[in-house]
Amino acid sequence: MFIIGELINGMYKDIAKAIQAKDKSVIQRRALEQIEAGADALDVNCGPASKDPVNDIQWLINSIQEVTAKPIAVDSGRPQVIEAGLKVLKNKAIINSATADEEKLEPLIALAIKYNARLIGLTISKKGIPQNKDQRLELAALIIASAQGKGLPVEDLYLDPIVMPVNVAQPQMKDILESLREFKIISDPAPKTVVGLSNVSQGTCQRSLVNRTFLIMAVACGLDAAILDPLDKELVDSAITSDLILNKHIYCDSFLDAYRKK
Repeated sequence: MFIIGELINGMYKDIAKAIQAKDKSVIQRRALEQIEAGADALDVNCGPASKDPVNDIQWLINSIQEVTAKPIAVDSGRPQVIEAGLKVLKNKAIINSATADEEKLEPLIALAIKYNARLIGLTISKKGIPQNKDQRLELAALIIASAQGKGLPVEDLYLDPIVMPVNVAQPQMKDILESLREFKIISDPAPKTVVGLSNVSQGTCQRSLVNRTFLIMAVACGLDAAILDPLDKELVDSAITSDLILNKHIYCDSFLDAYRKK
């Protein structure tokens, strides 16, 4: 399981204040906390309150790169902000994220190729969120075809089935899980899969439990990566143990600590 820490996001009040004050100590502490907890990469988003996202994304990335060389997912709905982040990254990046609309997908595929970055493709279009597995598969196939046609290796592509909150879209949960499994047979080589995990528990009163249970089920369906809160120890422990049971790690009595120190 490739864990992408979600906590450096301007939607959080402490991160928004740090961006405004240019207090890199807050950003660096949050980066190191997530890595120590088991994050393999860090998602970085200026948030909607940023008045200068092009410069803010570069400041955030440079601040993080002073204390870690972990991969960074540049998260923005604006291609110019994403490219600004890619310009200052020292290691291979992840672009988060492109939709299946051609006018939005193609520029980000071009950036992924130009900067040798991985790309998250969301199975969503201007028509809205898919309502069933077939619609998700159709959009996934479109994203893969576009990536292959432009020369982006499928190995650098992550597909996101768009996880919905269980309290408002409970009938879709099974389709979302089945989509993860079926994305793998659309092409050879197969694309990787990713989810924004926290969405599944949005608005519920047992968020950690819902996140943890969905994650384990998704891993069993072939999930490769998740954007999540790595400071939720039980959640990360569940992800590590799921991989162990699927024979992706060698068992030892201290397998949890061994994973975090890898």
